[in-house]
Amino acid sequence: MKRTVCRQVDTMPLLLIAIILQWVNLAVAQEEPVRKLDLAGVNTDAAWLAQTPAADRDTQPVAQANEPIDLDEVMVNADGNRGYRTRKASTATKTDTDILDVPQSVQVVPAQVLKDQNVLRVGDAARNVSGIAPRPGYAGSTDLYTIRGFAVSANLKNGFRDDGFLAFSDVANVEQVEVLKGPASVLYGRVEPGGVVNYVTKQPLATDLFAPKLTFGSFGYVRPSIDLSGSLTANRAVSYRLNAAYESSDSFRDFGRSELYFVSPVLRFEFSPDTSLTVETEHFNLNRTFDRAFLPEAAFLDLPANRFLGEPGDRYRNHGFRGRATVEHRLGERWRLRSALSAQVFDALRTNAQPRNLLDDGRTLRRRYTATDESARNYSWQSEIEGRFSTGSIDHRLLFGLELGRDDYDYVFRTQNDFPGIDIFNPVYGATVPTAFGSSDDFKRAVSVLGLYVQDQIDLAPGLKLLSGLRFDIADYTSRSGPLGGASVLSSQRDEAFSPRIGLLYKPIENISLYTSYTRAFNPNSGFVAAGGIILPPSVGTQYEVGAKARFDERLTATLAFYDIAKTNVPVTDLTDELFYVASGEQRSRGVEVDVLGDLGWGWNLIASFSLTDAYVSRDTTLSVGDKLVGVPGSSGSLWLSHTVQDGSLQGLGFGAGLFYVGNREAALPNTIEIPSYLRADASVFYRVGEWDLALNVKNVFDTKYFDSQGFFLYPGAPTSVYGSLSHRF
Repeated sequence: MKRTVCRQVDTMPLLLIAIILQWVNLAVAQEEPVRKLDLAGVNTDAAWLAQTPAADRDTQPVAQANEPIDLDEVMVNADGNRGYRTRKASTATKTDTDILDVPQSVQVVPAQVLKDQNVLRVGDAARNVSGIAPRPGYAGSTDLYTIRGFAVSANLKNGFRDDGFLAFSDVANVEQVEVLKGPASVLYGRVEPGGVVNYVTKQPLATDLFAPKLTFGSFGYVRPSIDLSGSLTANRAVSYRLNAAYESSDSFRDFGRSELYFVSPVLRFEFSPDTSLTVETEHFNLNRTFDRAFLPEAAFLDLPANRFLGEPGDRYRNHGFRGRATVEHRLGERWRLRSALSAQVFDALRTNAQPRNLLDDGRTLRRRYTATDESARNYSWQSEIEGRFSTGSIDHRLLFGLELGRDDYDYVFRTQNDFPGIDIFNPVYGATVPTAFGSSDDFKRAVSVLGLYVQDQIDLAPGLKLLSGLRFDIADYTSRSGPLGGASVLSSQRDEAFSPRIGLLYKPIENISLYTSYTRAFNPNSGFVAAGGIILPPSVGTQYEVGAKARFDERLTATLAFYDIAKTNVPVTDLTDELFYVASGEQRSRGVEVDVLGDLGWGWNLIASFSLTDAYVSRDTTLSVGDKLVGVPGSSGSLWLSHTVQDGSLQGLGFGAGLFYVGNREAALPNTIEIPSYLRADASVFYRVGEWDLALNVKNVFDTKYFDSQGFFLYPGAPTSVYGSLSHRF
């Protein structure tokens, strides 16, 4: 029987829209004195530094020596703070393209937003973007998302696929978060049709930086961190960036405990004005309680948020390494070569009491005990040539790319099904941990990929732009599975796919864009096997999108988008044998999204979003047609507003306040229960004077009880939490 939860805040979407529109009107009506920098004939870095306080210099990367620079007009507030303004993002095209010139919705959460909201987990940054629902990853230790109705299986980091299962990402070295809505296979290959999230990391700066920071707060949270940048040579031919953090915390969840070590050094070598090499690594060691939270059933929604249903000794350890090396070489004035290697290595171990199902008494949770060794190895090479040329009066920006990659994933899964259950309303802990297991499964998987792609950004006429692209992928999959030490079942398959993208954009005036686009995505179903060991054919997603973008006075950017996505070859459980799957049916998502980001003037900054999403089963032989997709809110929105006093005795004092609304969502397919909607409020007070920065952030001000859906499990959100931070720049 389906449980319907009363929608207590259904008026919130209309309220959020009204607030957003009101602030847009204020931004257009209210002009602020600005300084326009004439950069012609002067050193770009020196001009920027002369106008920018040291407190904001940590967001400016080193410019390539003698590199031709697109001299966009730079506008700086009276206090030198660039606020939330953003103009360009590379995720959508892999080129330095103005967001207004991309015929697809692309959103950026800049560094200042991360700072003002005191984002402690990088996944929380995406709450500021329309059409995205955060989706806790593996036992809540990684961050994944549902975008435009479809759950993503991996993120991007600097344009490289980041293994979504074991790939923990820390916020310490993240400069900004970029989100490309809709299919992105034309540039990134194997992705879901909803979109991709790309973490852009911090790079060496043009000036020296030494910035220690201490954050502390609720549930024993302590986090010292440091951000360093400088040069190892007098001529700055060798520069560096180092971000490091240690984190120790208890949890609002009973028995929850976490400890993290993270370090990320970056070196950049300028061999000549035309050639550079950047080497970047990340190392982390995560040790935390393994927590599966709650099953998607009605009884669990009434439990207190701190209720833990495993055993106090449940542990998860993950050690990870990422390495990237990027060579860039300029081939004359109009062409450049970029070649990059990426390696990721993750090793994880977990032991835990795993929830299975609730018995008929409505209170006894069946459990099994599991012990798992897992490892992932991901290697990738990307090489691209980018150039500009003209054919008559038509200008082109052409990109050719090649990608080679290999993903290996192995695990040994030990299970003891004869393990004591637990009363979810009156839990008693201390069950004996088994020393022997009833079954042990050994699984190995390898995926080798080859991708070839071409993209052309064409200026057809003044104000009229065409973006076209095509990618061809080959994915070879092999797997071996069976009992540890026993006979194995071998499976293999090759998938091939073409992924096109075409978009047309018209600018009736310089700061207004109207666009339409068609894109496709493909993603192999390599983890889903039919009876007889046959791997399912890949899922294919197709999107149609129309929209409009506007930039107001070079300070405020707004995007309105309408889309329709259909995904076919969706894996569903085979009704004749629940151990296997069939490729069945179609899932569809339609919606409208609004995003606003920028500077309102006189120290006011805004980032806001709103979305309506209708994601459902549109055709199927096993699922009920019309059922809503899991974890997708019909409506959602966010609003964050910050203000810094510009002059007088209180100059540097500021505050921020925000609302995050998520509508009702389905907890499972077939639909049997709704996850309640929620409205969460956050707030901050900060004081920035000279090189000092003091901030106090309150998250979930009104102690709202809410849940995020992982797809299989429900994770309660944290109650009211308070965090203070103190930082200094030398």
